[in-house]
Amino acid sequence: MGKLKLIRWLNKMHILDLGLQQIHQALLDKKITIEELVQESLKRAKELQKETNAFVTILEEDALAQAKAYQQNLSKDNLFYGIPIAIKDNFSTQGILSTGSSNILKNYVPIFESTVTQKLKDAHAINIGKTVLDELAMGGSGCTGNTGIVKNPLDPKRLIGGSSAGSCAAVAAHVVPFALGSDTGDSVRKPASFGGVVGFKPTWGRLSRYGLFSFAPSLDTVAYFTYTVKDSAYAFDLLSGYDSKDFTSSNRPKENIYPTIDGKVQGKKIAILKEIYETISNPKVKEKFDAFIKQCASIGLQVDFVSIDKKLYNTIYPTYMILSCAEATSNNANLDGINFGNTQSGNSVDEVVVHTRTKGFSELIKRRFVLGSYILSKENQEKLFIKAKKLRRLIVEDMNRIFKEYDVVMLPASKDVAPFIEGENLDRLSDEYLLLENHMAIGNFGGFPSITIPCIQINGLPIGMNFTAAAYQDQKLLNIAYAIEQMLGGK
Repeated sequence: MGKLKLIRWLNKMHILDLGLQQIHQALLDKKITIEELVQESLKRAKELQKETNAFVTILEEDALAQAKAYQQNLSKDNLFYGIPIAIKDNFSTQGILSTGSSNILKNYVPIFESTVTQKLKDAHAINIGKTVLDELAMGGSGCTGNTGIVKNPLDPKRLIGGSSAGSCAAVAAHVVPFALGSDTGDSVRKPASFGGVVGFKPTWGRLSRYGLFSFAPSLDTVAYFTYTVKDSAYAFDLLSGYDSKDFTSSNRPKENIYPTIDGKVQGKKIAILKEIYETISNPKVKEKFDAFIKQCASIGLQVDFVSIDKKLYNTIYPTYMILSCAEATSNNANLDGINFGNTQSGNSVDEVVVHTRTKGFSELIKRRFVLGSYILSKENQEKLFIKAKKLRRLIVEDMNRIFKEYDVVMLPASKDVAPFIEGENLDRLSDEYLLLENHMAIGNFGGFPSITIPCIQINGLPIGMNFTAAAYQDQKLLNIAYAIEQMLGGK
């Protein structure tokens, strides 16, 4: 048992174990002050850091100063007012170290603020720290950041997953009730499964990516962790909206989803992708999932198995790798020691670039950039990059076929509980790995809204259930997720 888990068991529930609405009400009722709330959050952050290595930077002095200032003007209608939060370290935060957990940016302090972090500042949320990620968000383990492995607060012998590892750990350990992340393949939704929290990726383009370090722009989505689905809905209302600084930003009218989340789902239809379901090899997971399906039916949801072309869907992982590595190589070309980066010495421009990138990137990032360069070479574009884009389109078209009849697609977010840090050996050629472990990338392929919520447990550890809806159906998705959360006895 992890130290943090034991502490929570031995102590009475604290205000930080509650959702945004409940914390906000406690502040209004003067059961706790903003200063006391932030002090406790910082205390937990330091404890978490020793246990799991979740933070790159803890902003104790700044956070306490803001808490003191905000206490005088507590807002009645703003659930984020005075609330401690954490921010993944690939968001630009003006005057605050923003490293992307990479040595090439280890000293980078931006002169501008990302749009979503500015919205959080304007709401008077209090950023207590920047969190560790897989280097430049290119990974899914939480192991490749330049400050070391992020451990799972539920069991520090296990991974929390990535790339938004530190943000997930901060919410899973109840340090903060909200943490900002990014999701390019499943980088918020997979860790949410391992941490037993809610991980929400809105429709691509609904939240501005201005100031988010670019990985693969056609896939990158601002996403986040909360304790509850309603908290995710409230955050969506705050953070969404058109931004002229982001050329991919959706110009659809801003929605007000939070007041509409009522859990009324009678007659809504859920599809389970049959061929992916059949790859579940762990009998305990399958048994729990089957029981969960029956529970969904008990609240009026129609749950059906829908067949897909397994050959097509087996291409999800290679398609994702080809597209993401190609885009990452292009988008990070400016990290060269000349434009950006921790510059190394050299006798020529070429030497500076070579030395900077050699010392600045880990072996994983170097491999991805080599692969990306190979994919983008003139002789390979047609047979690799163009073909991958065609496969992506075919998968998206097939999902849209399903969404014409069904409201959401539902599958386990992972094949098992969080893996151990040592000794996890995945057979990357198996159907289980290709399909069950990578299906959430579909949400990024189509820009679909997608959410993972804690649903089942195996030996006391969580496995989340993932739900995905058609593009711009964020409200429908959140409402169905909320109904299921309430069915399971959620907050």
